[in-house]
Amino acid sequence: MSQVTERSHLSELRRDLHQRPELAWREFYTTSRIIDELERIGVDELYYGKDALAPEHRMAVPNEGELEASLERAREAGARSDVLEAAAGGYTGAVAVLEQGEGPTIGLRVDIDGLPRAESQEEGHLPVREEFRSLHDERMHACGHDAHVATGIGVLEALKESDFSGTLKVFFQPGEEQVAGGKAMAESGHLEDVEYLFAIHVGLDHPTGEVVAGVDGFLAVSGFLASFSGTPAHAGGKPNEGRNAVQAMADAISALYAIPRHEDGPTRVNAGRVGGGTASNIVPEEAFIEGEVRGQTTELMEYMSERATRVLRGAAETHSCSVSIANEGEAPSAESDAALADLVLDAAQENDAVDTPTDRDTLGGSEDATYLMRKVQENGGEATYVAIGTDHPGGHHTANFDVDERSIDIGVDVLTESILDVASSPP
Repeated sequence: MSQVTERSHLSELRRDLHQRPELAWREFYTTSRIIDELERIGVDELYYGKDALAPEHRMAVPNEGELEASLERAREAGARSDVLEAAAGGYTGAVAVLEQGEGPTIGLRVDIDGLPRAESQEEGHLPVREEFRSLHDERMHACGHDAHVATGIGVLEALKESDFSGTLKVFFQPGEEQVAGGKAMAESGHLEDVEYLFAIHVGLDHPTGEVVAGVDGFLAVSGFLASFSGTPAHAGGKPNEGRNAVQAMADAISALYAIPRHEDGPTRVNAGRVGGGTASNIVPEEAFIEGEVRGQTTELMEYMSERATRVLRGAAETHSCSVSIANEGEAPSAESDAALADLVLDAAQENDAVDTPTDRDTLGGSEDATYLMRKVQENGGEATYVAIGTDHPGGHHTANFDVDERSIDIGVDVLTESILDVASSPP
């Protein structure tokens, strides 16, 4: 049985990133710190900026003003000017390549972005007590991606110092929270020779000491922003001259929830954020719905997406308004390969720090690691999504979410052993 190795520098890295969470395509400081670590380790190839992505496949890219403000904030925090120059315009993330002799090409995907929510200020919250709470208003690492980055760095470091024979590619992917970055990284060309891919996530309601070797049940998802446009008018004097965008929006919301479910499996729809209008005495000329559809399979998601588009356009036409519909992120469904998951299970069972090695579990949510998984699988390779359990005092995406940093070391050890096993005895 192997003992877990403690790596305090990875916890320090995680805490640094926790203080400076950044949203999709704005992970400028995060990318800079990743590059620092990769250069320290001494990887053989390093790609960032446009070289790490297929830029045309980025989704939900923020406007120029938001990008520039985030870049300047990263510069003030000490981000490197050369990295910022390459990432300017929202080309964040990195791909690191470690080449150590003959053997298979293995990939590891970790995501790097934070969430648009405020972090708890309660004294009982560890980042408050230990003084690494988020420095950014309404921004937080509330899903553990800071720990994912640290784990990816730790695996690279461990394998470089080992007798690993083969090629390892670590994908530091931006924009997962908006399911906006997976496709751009999957289509970058860097996955074309990857034979085995591991994707990871901490927590997912599994405690520290549990490792799930293969997660399934990813719902395919598509996000949308529907912007309704009408004509303003005085609501009391001449309401007949107005074209009411809020009324179109309201009818659309009701109709979205009335889309028939499908016989082939579960489907979802949600109007998560809505708004419009300017005053109670003005017929509103603008309104919006930010929402999403999901399906158990990619085909079911597409069924929902097609009908949602029809509903949105129909509601606009009914009220003599127009509507523009923008894609706000998308991801397909995917399944973990049993043979690769079994190998992770073996590694977990051999680790003393893992008290609950678990074969499979179902996520029931969405993840754009599925783009990378499917790319490898379509090329004849295998992929698995691994859950590294962590005790978190609040649920994912809540104000008091935090990571038990012991899970970083567990993740590094289990993944390192899994990759060594793949390299020596491919499944």
